[in-house]
Amino acid sequence: MMKKNILITGTSTGVGFESAILFAQNNYKVYATMRNLKKADNLRKRIEEDNLDIELLPLDVTNVESIQSAVSTIIQKDGKIDVLFNNAGAGFAKTTEQSTEAEIRWVTEVNYHGVVFCTQAVLPYMRKQKSGQIISITSVGGLVGQPFNELYCGAKFAVEGYMEALSTYVSDAFNIKISCVEPGGISTEFMTSAIEKTAVEGSLATGEYLPIFEKYLAGNQKRANESKDQVYQTGLEVASVVLKVAQNDNPPLRIRTSKWAEDFCMLKTQADPDGSKLVNQIKSSFL
Repeated sequence: MMKKNILITGTSTGVGFESAILFAQNNYKVYATMRNLKKADNLRKRIEEDNLDIELLPLDVTNVESIQSAVSTIIQKDGKIDVLFNNAGAGFAKTTEQSTEAEIRWVTEVNYHGVVFCTQAVLPYMRKQKSGQIISITSVGGLVGQPFNELYCGAKFAVEGYMEALSTYVSDAFNIKISCVEPGGISTEFMTSAIEKTAVEGSLATGEYLPIFEKYLAGNQKRANESKDQVYQTGLEVASVVLKVAQNDNPPLRIRTSKWAEDFCMLKTQADPDGSKLVNQIKSSFL
């Protein structure tokens, strides 16, 4: 049986790193991509140690030419792309008022535009082969807005809306399955990146925002101390959910990755947990 192949973005650390290994261990040909292949040493080591069917490719989700080059390389080698896993992203916590234009554009480029352009690049091939699957990491922040995370949440909300709209017509017409995977907290370098991009590179909240931010930090710390095991998942735990979605013949449009994430989003999701009711309603209304 021919292996399915999967293109994964952002595989240097965290969920992307764990997903590359896990998919390879489950009989997928993995194209593991990252912006800077100098950060691939840990993945190269695992490939060699475990003899994994993983090929490394450069791909910067903020650069359309880089995306198209990676996709073309895969098509030239395999003639198809079975699964796209839009994993690359970056956290960002800062007030709108105190964010620079460059920061606002950056958080949107990395977390939303990158998903759109990667999806745009694979769609022609999936459409022609009349099969494919696009899985995107969003976050509980793609469903629930949170203090000091409005720019990040806005980008993730955009991914949710984009994927929901796309699913209303490409799934039935071209057999391209669409899913959003929605983790809560993840104990990976993603969190470190978010802190570095905000608190380290500049003051996250000052002036009248400072007392609100201090309450926000205290609340976060309290939740982490009281329920760390429930709130924070490992990259491997989230990757395992992604694998189950990829192996599902009828995957959900939306899936949370933990009980904590499920409870956190309950008011948004309880009427339609996996998003299928709304998509069916949209199809019946427009198509």
